[in-house]
Amino acid sequence: MKETGNISIHTENIFPIIKKFLYSDHEIFLRELVSNAVDATQKIKRLNSIGEFSGELGELKVKVSFDKEAKTITISDKGIGMTAEEIKKYINQIAFSGATEFVEKYKDKGDEQAIIGHFGLGFYSAFMVAKEVEIISKSHQEGSEAARWICDGSTQFEISSAEKADRGTDIILHIAEDSEEFLEEFRLKSILEKYGKFLPVEIEFGDKIINNPSPLWTRNPADLTDEDYLKFYDELYPFQEKPLFWIHLNVDYPFNLTGILYFPKIKNEFQVQKEKIQLYSRQVFITDEVKDVVPEFLMLLHGVIDSPDIPLNVSRSFLQSDSNVKKITGHITKKVADKLHDLYKADRAGYEEKFDNIGLFVKYGLISDEKFYERAKDICLVQDTDGKYFTLQEYEESIQAAQTDKDNKKIFLYATDIQQQDAFIQSAKTKGYSILKMDSMIDSHFINQLEYKNQDIQWKRVDSDALDKLIDTGNKLEILLSKKQQEVVKSTFESVLADPSKVVAIEGMSAEELPAIVTQNEFMRRMNEMQKNGGNGMFGGMPATYNITINGNHPVVEKLAKESDEEKRNALAKQIADLALLSQNLLTGAELTAFIKRNVNEL
Repeated sequence: MKETGNISIHTENIFPIIKKFLYSDHEIFLRELVSNAVDATQKIKRLNSIGEFSGELGELKVKVSFDKEAKTITISDKGIGMTAEEIKKYINQIAFSGATEFVEKYKDKGDEQAIIGHFGLGFYSAFMVAKEVEIISKSHQEGSEAARWICDGSTQFEISSAEKADRGTDIILHIAEDSEEFLEEFRLKSILEKYGKFLPVEIEFGDKIINNPSPLWTRNPADLTDEDYLKFYDELYPFQEKPLFWIHLNVDYPFNLTGILYFPKIKNEFQVQKEKIQLYSRQVFITDEVKDVVPEFLMLLHGVIDSPDIPLNVSRSFLQSDSNVKKITGHITKKVADKLHDLYKADRAGYEEKFDNIGLFVKYGLISDEKFYERAKDICLVQDTDGKYFTLQEYEESIQAAQTDKDNKKIFLYATDIQQQDAFIQSAKTKGYSILKMDSMIDSHFINQLEYKNQDIQWKRVDSDALDKLIDTGNKLEILLSKKQQEVVKSTFESVLADPSKVVAIEGMSAEELPAIVTQNEFMRRMNEMQKNGGNGMFGGMPATYNITINGNHPVVEKLAKESDEEKRNALAKQIADLALLSQNLLTGAELTAFIKRNVNEL
């Protein structure tokens, strides 16, 4: 038998190829060919299980080998095999998917999801690296004759009889000069481990099996222990700190989705995530760029997602947004929120301990995903400066009596740096106020989101204004200084500060408060913080301005007002102002040096 002919390319087939399967990464060829070999193996197993093939299955594994001298790479399987007619049907008609036809034929007889073949054009990826490709195949059908197909990458092919003892297919790639990098053992091994680490059929390379055909996510969660999950995490991310907990995904309707998502300890900063979520399709690795499958905040998690229902753009292994993807995204978000609820309800104390490590993740989710906000807002915790945790509702109820202003708004006071803002915190505590610790890098965004969602609550940083003005109950203390004394004090401070970005005002405050405090407008400061943390606040680029609030009822300020010697008055005002600036880390450079020398000289 010998036949020559032209490969059939039809417009109805070529356009989907151009749209979906234009490869740019040449190493994909090995994923595609090995996946096809696994596919053929799964098919023979399926036919055997339903009684359509009664022969001996034998050892079912896919073998990958290479010959550096001959410049060949061979992928061999003992799968379903092909007759000469099937080769012409499946290989010569580009983009005709044998897997699709097989699934359609046997869809009512079992688990068609065991067939990988959604890669369509996979075989022809071989010509990205090969100048010539051979197929030697023998069908599982009784009495079949082996066939040999060869093509040099043009539309011409040759098919003839061949000698092959065993059922299955050998794909032999004659590697082109510009692709000889793939004739290195390390290169091939790294590709196989990247894409085939969890393929459902054993992959042999260099006399070793390089994959785990039964990864944890394919097994029944009821049969697994915590130790199993931790061991698998080590397999995915060697030498990493143990995760806090995990979610096992297992859905077969209305879409197929399996996987395991791990919650790592998330530090109080966004780092480049090297340990990303890995996306698989029937155990074939696709990508670790999963931004179109999971919401952005879930990309802080680790683990594996496997779904045959995610459409793939193989040219860059990116994902297209369609209804299935949206359903899968929604399901993952719900499962994560449900897991958090379960942990909260089962062990509140344990949940609080974990919140230090997952709080950033939860807040990010509330900010960035509306559905997650609705599901998780009731189990998001905040912590006060004494270390006590509250849900948002619990905290609102706890401060309602003491921290409601004249407009009936509940004021949430918070600190971003407990050590730096200690003086303000202690002053607030003397009034019976509670202060929250909000020191993560996204808390300014988080606070804005909560204010937007609840118009009855206003957040104020504890050092953003004079204490009596932070929670304005309408009761103002009178300033004991006369108007003339107030003018003297104000002009003296403006003179020694000599800085238009420092705005001086005199307020009636308790005599126990500091003589002067430096604050920054809450809104403007938040805008600046958001800008620094990657936000696009329209006011973020404006120069910072500060309010210097002078306590008109403090004995030292009263002393300054009565001082007739201008030089002494200025010196006292300078000392008060410098102390206030120092408390906010705003006294720097030459001004700080002068302050230190001045105080040393007075010892």
